[in-house]
Amino acid sequence: MNNYYRCLKPTCQFRFPAITTEAHNYCPKCGSPVQVIESKDLDIPSQPIHKSSIVIEVLLDNIRSAYNVGAIMRTADGAGVNRIHLLGITPTPDNPKVQKTALGAGTTIAWSQYWSYSEFLAQNQRYQYQVLGLEGGQQSSPLFDLPVNSDFHYLLVIGNEIQGINPEIISDANSIVYLPMLGAKRSLNVSVACSIALYWLRFISQGRDGR
Repeated sequence: MNNYYRCLKPTCQFRFPAITTEAHNYCPKCGSPVQVIESKDLDIPSQPIHKSSIVIEVLLDNIRSAYNVGAIMRTADGAGVNRIHLLGITPTPDNPKVQKTALGAGTTIAWSQYWSYSEFLAQNQRYQYQVLGLEGGQQSSPLFDLPVNSDFHYLLVIGNEIQGINPEIISDANSIVYLPMLGAKRSLNVSVACSIALYWLRFISQGRDGR
């Protein structure tokens, strides 16, 4: 059960998490006394379960940051990803830094590890993947223009933070897509980009014409 502190001052009532390693007697906002309340008393509505027939797997191609891997695992769990494939130097869920941002998703989502793309192909050749590379470049098109077919078995590939996706995988991809950028920066953090792509595939693209 996750508990919270709530300020007792009627005009404040600021609420913040009650972390067991940190004791608070006073409100950090106004300095008034606080009380502990249980999350069951907060009247938080339960989330409806979303049903979607599309099958999605993720391939992380030599991701360096364990924190990014953990964040991607947490998002993948929320987006109903069927399996995550960890390629090359990509950290696995037993890494403490992965665990810190995955918040338990490393134990709830299926994952596999491979040292090379050829090894991945050899062990998954029974699947007819629709390989979707999230990468910029001249051959890339906007993700949101991609026609999504619920009968396909999608493999979303996320590349190395510096080098991008391995050219061997790029040549094998059915589609290369990018996220449109309106500011000075031309790319997003890989975990953020992966989250956007997964949630668009799972929730937003469904129901469009021809899907």
